[in-house]
Amino acid sequence: MADYWGYQESRYDALADEYEPGARASQLRELFAELRPAIGSVLGPALERSAAIPPDLMQGNFPVAAQQALNREVAEAIGFNFEAGRIDTTTHPFATTLGPADCRLTTRYNEQNFTQSFFGILHEAGHGMYEQGLPQEHYGTPLGSAASLGIHESQSRLWENHVGRSPAFWEHWHPAVCRHFPELKRLTAAQMAMAVNRVAPSFIRVEADQVTYDLHIILRFEIELKLMEDQVEVADVPAYWNEQFEKMLGRKVTKDSDGCLQDIHWSQGTIGYFPTYTLGNLNAAQLMRRAALDNPALEAELARGQYQNLLHWLREKIHRQGQRWKPQELMQRATGEATRSSYHIEYLRRKFVGGPS
Repeated sequence: MADYWGYQESRYDALADEYEPGARASQLRELFAELRPAIGSVLGPALERSAAIPPDLMQGNFPVAAQQALNREVAEAIGFNFEAGRIDTTTHPFATTLGPADCRLTTRYNEQNFTQSFFGILHEAGHGMYEQGLPQEHYGTPLGSAASLGIHESQSRLWENHVGRSPAFWEHWHPAVCRHFPELKRLTAAQMAMAVNRVAPSFIRVEADQVTYDLHIILRFEIELKLMEDQVEVADVPAYWNEQFEKMLGRKVTKDSDGCLQDIHWSQGTIGYFPTYTLGNLNAAQLMRRAALDNPALEAELARGQYQNLLHWLREKIHRQGQRWKPQELMQRATGEATRSSYHIEYLRRKFVGGPS
């Protein structure tokens, strides 16, 4: 496919361009080279701080109906329009748009851990609000379509993590959570915030914490690049994965369903997709920083559960622009610079280490 489509530097560029127009393997390699050691420097202290947080702190008995009620309440509060959308149940959370007035969010439920569906909905609502914010009058044209997957993912990661995993968010939503799940009255808002930010390396990408998540993506990118440049054979991927995963995350993979076969992307041929997840993290941190500079009252607004101004800013800077600009031009116009890793690194250090970057 890459050879037929054509490329200038690397075969990988032809495939990545389908998901992130203008992306180049050389640029991604440079971004990830900055990110990987920086995450390593955060991971140790983050693990130490998380060691005192019981892994089962937020576990209990959470009926699906109560989870659905809370999820809808929060999704509506942050700005998802239920007159033009809905929430359904699936095995793997996703969002899909069937038309300007029909955006579907999906999630899965664990009756022992409500945060799986809760953060699934915050994440997918970010995608959904982007879709609902695209110019409806241009539906079906580039101007009525999202700029890229890296931009799309920035919206979901921003609402899921920068908003939904902040201590201020849990302070505000603590009464509602306890109303839907009375057994959680035993926990304070601060304890809930600590629990949802616990760092512990996971085999599974979609269950990874904020600190280790990008290591999953970097590993996949490196393998994809080696495959495309004939440095690794397909048959050697499982062993290579297991070796590199243990080096990066310190856990020994014992079965491929916990390793190279856990995601559907490779089996369906979507090589070049994975980097957009980390680009989404980088873009989210950069957009959030710019939004706070443009609106000094933003932090106080979010603490009060007022999300309209943040959503309006994202509408103006990102959603309503559609594909008017390529992703990096869009980021330049929205934040004053192209995508950088430094703001995401600063955010992780500030949140999980507690000191300046």
